[in-house]
Amino acid sequence: MSSHGHHCHHDHMACNHGRGDARRLTIALAIIGGFAVIEVVGGIISGSLALLADAGHMVTDGMAIALALVAKHLATRAPTRAFPFGQHRAQVLAAFVNGLALMVLIAFLLMESFSRFSSPRPIDVGVMMSVAALGLGANILAFFVLHGGNTDDVNMRGAVLHVVGDILGSVAAIVSAVIIGLTGFLAADPIVTLLVCALIGRSAWRLIRETGVVLLQGTPESLETADIERRIVAIPHVVNVHDLRVWMLTPQKPQATMHVQVDDPLFADETLRAVKDILRSDFDIADSTIQMETYTVMARSAEKDALRISCPDTSSVRKEPMTVRERSQLH
Repeated sequence: MSSHGHHCHHDHMACNHGRGDARRLTIALAIIGGFAVIEVVGGIISGSLALLADAGHMVTDGMAIALALVAKHLATRAPTRAFPFGQHRAQVLAAFVNGLALMVLIAFLLMESFSRFSSPRPIDVGVMMSVAALGLGANILAFFVLHGGNTDDVNMRGAVLHVVGDILGSVAAIVSAVIIGLTGFLAADPIVTLLVCALIGRSAWRLIRETGVVLLQGTPESLETADIERRIVAIPHVVNVHDLRVWMLTPQKPQATMHVQVDDPLFADETLRAVKDILRSDFDIADSTIQMETYTVMARSAEKDALRISCPDTSSVRKEPMTVRERSQLH
């Protein structure tokens, strides 16, 4: 069996999720990418900023979903010598980039909105309404395609957030068109755009913050290292726990490293199994690296350090070669 096959057999559910999510992303990309071109043209013709905002968001979504598909493919690769943890973090990196892309789009829309307040532009309400309604239908269809995927995957959540932003953008464009058509109030277009920017920005910031913690190897918010240490110290024969670090390969794959000191080396293997069981059952940490230590090892290490400090350093003392007479005296 190949390493890839073994990897998928080991994580059967994860592989099924991965293949299903890839299909969903492909369908959503076809829907959004196909309609984005229509909405860009409609936004330019109608002159609506809200419609252009939704069009720009859909173009960004197409790029984001394509990036998510690449990340999905990389995440299925088995670990190698160059990538010992595999490439699971590709999906986290893709989600982080998606969040940044949303922030860039929001910055552009904010500048354009404030410009429209001072210099209102005429809007073709009929074209705006028609294109926005079609866009809403396409976005809702894409949302239902993606919504059935793995919601624990930050990469899929990032793609869903993009589509939710598209739905809000289409609704905003329709509301703006109705207000302008009924009242002629052109400022409704940038006002609605600002509201959509606020909603999208909140979700984008949450995505950036969560993925940023993973990329910086931060501790999961749901885990407290003090709780982990307390549970392990309660195991029989454990003297103390130190150098405890908990981090995330992805939000679904927490990792832990630590040193566990026991009072008797005879119980080291038994204690190691107990620690692994607690990490897996109580804290959902399946991958951990644990160094077992004994009091004897630690004491001897301290004695060596003390001896090294008390002895003078003779490495720098220059030794003259022995003379012929001195060598003869040795014999």
